[in-house]
Amino acid sequence: VQLQASGGGLVQPGGSLMLSCAASGRTFATYSVGWFRQAAGKEREFVAVVSRAGFRTYYLDSVKGRFTISRDNAKNTAHLQMNSLKSEDTAVYYCALGPGIELTRDPQEYDYWGQGTLVTVSS
Repeated sequence: VQLQASGGGLVQPGGSLMLSCAASGRTFATYSVGWFRQAAGKEREFVAVVSRAGFRTYYLDSVKGRFTISRDNAKNTAHLQMNSLKSEDTAVYYCALGPGIELTRDPQEYDYWGQGTLVTVSS
């Protein structure tokens, strides 16, 4: 499975971006999909995860109410809608495929990773 993340860019504080994650292969629907981020000089951080069918989600506390994760298994894609962006959201964002049953924030549990897309929130 290969993942391609896209949609990053420069946005002003309070603005919005939608990140996309496109997957190759036929097994996308058997994995949970997670988004992680890594700011300069910091460790990779869990942001959000969605279950295989898209009915369960779990978020980092600091993004709850601002970010929404979703997926479309028919199109092998997942999205992270980010609203009310803050400067502290600036990071490289990665999508990853994780366990099929559990929703986990542990990056060690994720098997496949995209290349990352840079989000910069600045005025």
